[in-house]
Amino acid sequence: MSDAWLLAHTGIAIVGIVVLITWLKTPPIFGLVLGATYLGLATGLGASGTTEALATGFGAVLAEIGLLITFGVVIGSLLTATNTLHRVLERLLGIFGERRVPMVFAVTLSTVFTSIYSDVVLVLTAPLARRLGVRLGRRGVALMGGALTAGIEVGLVFVVPGVAALAVAGLLGVPLGEMFLYGLTVGLPTAVLTTLLFALLLRRVLRWNPATDELGAASDPDVVVQPPSVEGRQPPLALSVSPVLVTLSLIALGALANAFRFPLGPVSLLSEPPIAMAIGAGLAFLLARRVLPRPRADAAVGKALAMAGPILVLSGLSGSVAEVIGKSGLRDVLASSFSTGVLPPLVLVWLIAAVLHIAMGSISISAITAAGILAPIAGSLGVPVVLVALAACSGALFLPHVSSNFFWMFQTLLGLSTRGTFKTHTVAMSLASVISLPIVLLLDIAV
Repeated sequence: MSDAWLLAHTGIAIVGIVVLITWLKTPPIFGLVLGATYLGLATGLGASGTTEALATGFGAVLAEIGLLITFGVVIGSLLTATNTLHRVLERLLGIFGERRVPMVFAVTLSTVFTSIYSDVVLVLTAPLARRLGVRLGRRGVALMGGALTAGIEVGLVFVVPGVAALAVAGLLGVPLGEMFLYGLTVGLPTAVLTTLLFALLLRRVLRWNPATDELGAASDPDVVVQPPSVEGRQPPLALSVSPVLVTLSLIALGALANAFRFPLGPVSLLSEPPIAMAIGAGLAFLLARRVLPRPRADAAVGKALAMAGPILVLSGLSGSVAEVIGKSGLRDVLASSFSTGVLPPLVLVWLIAAVLHIAMGSISISAITAAGILAPIAGSLGVPVVLVALAACSGALFLPHVSSNFFWMFQTLLGLSTRGTFKTHTVAMSLASVISLPIVLLLDIAV
């Protein structure tokens, strides 16, 4: 089969997946299976070869990231149940004051609490953000909305243990310690710069009007979602966040040991990402047992497993797409098309993820799908694979709109009109996408 036909069938498969998920409202698991199956059959793998590729790719990805995502979501669920997120934010507000609260939200949510699923973080923090925003003046709710969405979504895609960051790293074979260090290098400045630039645009360009951009009843600061109640004595705050800090410290230690080639001895086992994540989850469960009845702590773990399931399945199916591409001979064709393009490879990666996000409406699904498409050729683009992962994550932030479930949750919980949601969520996320890409490109020059 000619290269042109291979590329044509790949395009048909990708467009088909997008159409099935967005226009026909087919669940993503079916869209990905059908697209991968078509690609395998159309490129000559045959029935048995296609089936084998689907199963192999699915299993390989889950072997790489299954435990990581599962334990990461468990940590987040237990921290949510023990009200740790609210305690940290309240403490930081007491230290830095209300005027600095947007930056406090952006930095904290993009670095410390990335293990908590993004929808859950939004539900927990949006009422507090709205209440504080009203105190900040006429544009306060908008300013808090931009900082909130920047912190949550930047952490989701860039900073381990954010579930999208874990999934993309697994699909592209990026060591988790490396993804953590590079992701934090991109994610933290992206959250800070996005918050600063969004505040500037809000003052000079966006022309925020509470009468049309906010919904009066919904924006009442007294209407808040109460944080989870706890029944036992709360441990010190430093101890409450220790599951996250211990996990990230162990992963970072392993990454630094590999980078500088110094032996860790027996500690090397603890620095392995699956073990580090398991230790963090275990600590989170023990702390939850101190402040919650056993049934509630167990329920938090069960809820985490239910949330992890769809992420694992979608990640595995994206691995199936990657395996089909690899087996069909498309690897070399795609690599060649990237190398002969007029744009740098990382910019093309960004564009692929951005187009997928505009079409699909989900940051996580578009980042994971882009990683699955790029996995067979990531090592042949002439740039570090970790930067391919970060460029895909960067593109997946671009232009969220009405096809996103998060868009409508954000609107409801912040008490905004649709117009106001575009001015806050859509603008802030697009800024984060555009700001993060040059940082990734600078890292390519530096490394």
